[in-house]
Amino acid sequence: MTKALLVVAHGSRRAQSNQEVLGLAESLAQQLKQQSSDVALVEAAFLELAEPLVPSAIEKLYAQGCRELVFYPHFLAAGTHVVNDLPCLTEQAKLRFPDLEVHSVSHLGGMPGLAGFIAGQL
Repeated sequence: MTKALLVVAHGSRRAQSNQEVLGLAESLAQQLKQQSSDVALVEAAFLELAEPLVPSAIEKLYAQGCRELVFYPHFLAAGTHVVNDLPCLTEQAKLRFPDLEVHSVSHLGGMPGLAGFIAGQL
């Protein structure tokens, strides 16, 4: 079963902001490859204002053989997008692709160790 990571961000009218998210996905792909991770595919997608949108990215990953999809919500707080929109997209993906296992890791702001990481930058 091919496993994929989907970095999900809001999307911005500012192209450079969207490019940051795409660059993060590329960096994660390289890092995971170096670690011999079981994650074979890494993509970025957006909820709005930028392409690819989440449903399109899921479709692309599924077409590439993904049958286990991990959402990484690239959000600092558990707002409406994290609490409502992403679970809705997860359910839609499961309905559209019944053989696709979909789950999420914590949003950025909810990750253990974030405060320590930030403190270490000072």
